[in-house]
Amino acid sequence: MPPRGISSYRPAVMGTEHMIATGNYLATAAGFQVLQQGGNAIDAGVASGIALNITIAEQTNIAGVAPIMIYRADTGQVHSISGVGPWAKSTDLESYIRRYNRTIPRGMARAVVPAACDAWLTALERFGTMSFEQVVAPAVELCERGLPVSRRMERIIEMQKEFISEHPTSSSIFMPGGRCPKVGERLCQEDMGRTFRRMIDAERGSAHKSREEGIRAARDLFYMGEIAEEMVRFCQEQGGLLEMDDLASFHVQVETPQTTSYRGYSVYTAGPWCQGPALVQVLNLLEGFDLQGMGHNSAQYVHTLVEAIKVAFADRHQYYGDPDIIEVPIAGLTTKEYADHRREGIDSKAAWPEMPSPGNPWPFEGKNRTVNAIPAVPLSGRSEPDTAYTCVVDRWGNAFSGTPSDAFTSTPIVPGVGVSISGRGGQSWLDPDNPNCLGPGKRPRMTPCAAIVLKDGRLFMPFGSPGEDMQVQAQVQVLLNIVEFGFDPQQAVEEPRFRTTSFPGSGWPHPYAPGELSVEGRVDADVVRSLQDMGHKVSVRDDWMLIAGSPCAIVVDHERGALIAGAAPHRESYAIGW
Repeated sequence: MPPRGISSYRPAVMGTEHMIATGNYLATAAGFQVLQQGGNAIDAGVASGIALNITIAEQTNIAGVAPIMIYRADTGQVHSISGVGPWAKSTDLESYIRRYNRTIPRGMARAVVPAACDAWLTALERFGTMSFEQVVAPAVELCERGLPVSRRMERIIEMQKEFISEHPTSSSIFMPGGRCPKVGERLCQEDMGRTFRRMIDAERGSAHKSREEGIRAARDLFYMGEIAEEMVRFCQEQGGLLEMDDLASFHVQVETPQTTSYRGYSVYTAGPWCQGPALVQVLNLLEGFDLQGMGHNSAQYVHTLVEAIKVAFADRHQYYGDPDIIEVPIAGLTTKEYADHRREGIDSKAAWPEMPSPGNPWPFEGKNRTVNAIPAVPLSGRSEPDTAYTCVVDRWGNAFSGTPSDAFTSTPIVPGVGVSISGRGGQSWLDPDNPNCLGPGKRPRMTPCAAIVLKDGRLFMPFGSPGEDMQVQAQVQVLLNIVEFGFDPQQAVEEPRFRTTSFPGSGWPHPYAPGELSVEGRVDADVVRSLQDMGHKVSVRDDWMLIAGSPCAIVVDHERGALIAGAAPHRESYAIGW
């Protein structure tokens, strides 16, 4: 808990006009600048999201992934943008296994079609009001003028220096002179700045037709023009599989999101091409428990949440994948009736020693199927740096929630372009029985997932977090802190969190630690002992452990006309409002 005399380590940021919270203070400032210029939440969300590609390049870039959720105040509808690209159409599993000796190595071997640029521009074209040139202006300035290296960037470059130094195009930017930069040193990304300016020129050439035509011209340069040619050429030189047609034929999809109700709140997230539906499943399971009666962060409360997460993630492992390629029983998985059935397997006094068996959701959507559990083998491994987050609410009541990802530590920087092609293929599997096995034109089921909450048909909160397999876990804990226990958003993101890894991780080599539970050092020692008595293998980490994610959230208080934001201090997250 915070020191006596304060309710949180940072104050909740409050305003009445507009509000933005992102994974980096400079990106937050970029989006706020757009809001102050009259842009809406989507304009500011795109501006901040693109700026994140520069300010925390160790976690995300514009040729990576960017799943997006949007709430439109004029229609009351929530939209999902599927910001992840597929494997090349020429991908062949057997050939891949032979070529890479049953592994998915870092580098262009895991490159998939870059989706983030299309996601940003699709959001801007369909739901924004500004031009690409207007929203990208802060990012261009950050690229050209440079920005001071943060402690996190310094640490990650040091950790990843072997991979970076193997690729001259990457090391020339992030290890100039062959050494790791220190905190406060200015780092410029001039090639990326030139890429943005080339796209601006393309937009200007068509802007006389319409704002939308101009944005599409910028997009076409990236996916069908000379920028695409440069990315594909370098990818192939580095042994990657992408071809021009893979980029030219690609478009993100604007979809109806997955949703559930939780005690009067409507929660929206993305489809099974990411782990978003696990948020729906966990909330459906938890709705059947008296969480308030257990007490916040009590041993029984933590145990119940962890066991519900295990159950949902067992289904994630068994069923989630690209619904364009495989049949996913998403209707059955997300019903309340299925949750009632799965809840019966949760023991209130004893922890599952490993990942539970998957359930059978098929009958809950009127189908009769036999379920053969996909095996999970205990395996050690370390997560790679990954993912950022941005959320915005504007004066008109629109909301934006986006989770961009894919760092320059996964694939090398494309010379002259300044981007690293999405290495999201590293979240695929090589087991043909796994729904997330790589395949031609198939999207990897990825971890980034954003969310939006409505209450009584009105916007209540956009929220999300970086953190790979921690993202849904952090979302659940933050949401419950607010709607069950009445914390303001800043308190909610600061409360001690916990993380289970009792399931195969999403990233290669898919580490799996049965029964393992990490808790922040601020969790009460008696709670830790009780959890151990229940069978959890508890590791007490730092008071503010990096693996706990760094969530942001903006609550809309309609009664008092206030916007209230929280940004977790675990990383560089900050909120600004007016």
